[in-house]
Amino acid sequence: MADTSTPQIAFSANDEPARPDLAIHVNFGVFTGREATLAEIDRLAASLLDRVPHLTIVSEIRHEIDRHSEAAVHQVRIEVSPHEDTPDELEGWLVDRAERWARQCVAERSAGAV
Repeated sequence: MADTSTPQIAFSANDEPARPDLAIHVNFGVFTGREATLAEIDRLAASLLDRVPHLTIVSEIRHEIDRHSEAAVHQVRIEVSPHEDTPDELEGWLVDRAERWARQCVAERSAGAV
């Protein structure tokens, strides 16, 4: 029997609901040289809530590692389930909004900018 008095730090996500129907990846760190700020993520969410009633935004540093190399990149992932739109229409709209958002973030502030 598991000890329920101690909070669980690591857990399996195999019992979570299915993945979202749409996932848009933004290679944020490649173009900005930094992580997205909470204010920037809030601004992205506000622009997407114009069309989707619920979404998940994940801001993460992805590490790709093998025995010969290692790479890390900051990425923003937008996850939504289509509601009224067709998936193709919604996907195009989301990619466009994410692209505009990322370009605005780059223009406003990037690592190394003075």
